[in-house]
Amino acid sequence: MEALRNVTRAIALSLFMLLMASSVSLADPQTHYHEFVLQATPVKRLCSTQNAITVNGMFPGPTVEVNNGDTLVVKVINKCQYNATIHWHGIRQMRTGWADGPEFVTQCPIRPGDSYTYRFTVQGQEGTLWWHAHSSWLRATVYGALIIHPKEGSSYPFSTPKRETTLILGEWWNANPIDVIRQAIQTGAAPNNSDAYTINSQPGDLYNCSSQDTVVVPIDSGETNLIRVINAALNQELFLTVANHKLTVVGADASYVKPFTTNVLMLGPGQTTDVLITGDQPPSRYYIAGSPYQSAQNAPFDNTTTTAILEYKSAPCSAKCQSIKPVMPPIPVVNDTNTAMTFTQSFRSPRKVEVPTQIDDNLFITVGLGLNKCPPNFPSSRCQGPNGTRFTSSMNNVSFVLPSNFSLLQAHHQSIPGVFTKDFPANPPVQFDYTGNVSRSLFQPVTGTKVYKLKFGSRVQIVLQDTNIVTSENHPIHLHGYDFYIIAEGFGNFDPKKDTAKFNLVDPPLRNTAAVPVNGWSVIRFVADNPGVWLMHCHLDVHISWGLATAFLVENGIGTMETIEEPPPDLPVC
Repeated sequence: MEALRNVTRAIALSLFMLLMASSVSLADPQTHYHEFVLQATPVKRLCSTQNAITVNGMFPGPTVEVNNGDTLVVKVINKCQYNATIHWHGIRQMRTGWADGPEFVTQCPIRPGDSYTYRFTVQGQEGTLWWHAHSSWLRATVYGALIIHPKEGSSYPFSTPKRETTLILGEWWNANPIDVIRQAIQTGAAPNNSDAYTINSQPGDLYNCSSQDTVVVPIDSGETNLIRVINAALNQELFLTVANHKLTVVGADASYVKPFTTNVLMLGPGQTTDVLITGDQPPSRYYIAGSPYQSAQNAPFDNTTTTAILEYKSAPCSAKCQSIKPVMPPIPVVNDTNTAMTFTQSFRSPRKVEVPTQIDDNLFITVGLGLNKCPPNFPSSRCQGPNGTRFTSSMNNVSFVLPSNFSLLQAHHQSIPGVFTKDFPANPPVQFDYTGNVSRSLFQPVTGTKVYKLKFGSRVQIVLQDTNIVTSENHPIHLHGYDFYIIAEGFGNFDPKKDTAKFNLVDPPLRNTAAVPVNGWSVIRFVADNPGVWLMHCHLDVHISWGLATAFLVENGIGTMETIEEPPPDLPVC
């Protein structure tokens, strides 16, 4: 009998150890391998076919799904005719700056016929991010979702949704986007506007030749679904509304937020928003509408609306719904800044967070457009901006110029001289009424490849101030390699004597892209705990093409875990 009990105990112990091993293996981080092939693919939209650059022939490109803690290994093979890179937008890239992706910042581009493998680990992030090309205007068609699920055994901080749907907002040109920006750079004028906005690359049934491919989002009566919204548009902030349905915001930029309910979302290019939607309306079809938020006065833009359809799958609707014209939601007016601002100011972290209070580096950075005088050797055909000028843009009066022989990170890591200087100004060289009538003498910035140096561990505050040079505008400012707390925002000129009282140091939202208000300012804070060279730029791609960018050089700290990794052997060379 004792022998039998011993055998039973041994079997039970073996089963327990097996269960423990399986649960541990399930919880262990995984490594995911992908191959991205960049290639020209015929894509038909708006009644005509363009040879668009895609990944694996897909538009949008493949959705990448991982769990928090997992590692991604993505081999990118460039079979298109352009230089290319891939940026993993919002990924912290802790010590893996070589995998960040912006061309000539953390790597030289992948030349046609070459390849490069991106390797990085997702650490402490959950929610929705995305990946996109970061070379010229390739990201017009080269983009896809990057979804980070909770670790195995963990769950969302809200009830598990019945379904999940990703909606990627974009823009479409009846032209080659690379030709569009090349023409703009050549002429000095603004680039041609897009011909349509899109949802998951489809314009929707308000455009010609688009009805049969309109995206359909399923929902059932009584169920609550998670919709992941990404603004991948090149040059346009966008509103998103759903007819007769409210949206509960639960996350943004791969961070959870304190839930709040809204009728309208506003996303700048680069931003993501996770929302819950409940099937609480009569079973039918309802439009999901994406429309422009245009804050720049007198600037031409594409004033059209893209649509998808929220379609109930419930029994009373399923048989007859196909013939029902969807209900259209109210569309915000294009310059509805109050709605945009109300939305962005609703974000809070779910609980009290550790915001840096003692500041080591306090920067005040103006952002905005500019006009360069026509150089004496240029014909008038190359100076087609306002009054015979050429458009430009800048931060603190410096129009950023990307290097071409080395990447900034390579030059820093290998101490290569002459590639950049470390004298980006911490304040504007001239103080002026930033949002008032600006003197024409301030319209022309200097050019340079100027970076700002930060010691490892430095506590940083940046006031981002919009300017009324040429025109004021809402600028989505994205910082690579970091998330940051947006502790305040407002209109007019930032006043440290009055506006510091508005700082939220308790539960500000954690973001990677801040929509700096038109004729206003935002204040962000972060700790420089990730060594490398990190681009900060406007995510309206025409603005970065004109120089609305700078970079932070964050020095190594002490020891391996505070030091950037060595470059991989297949890092592209210039």
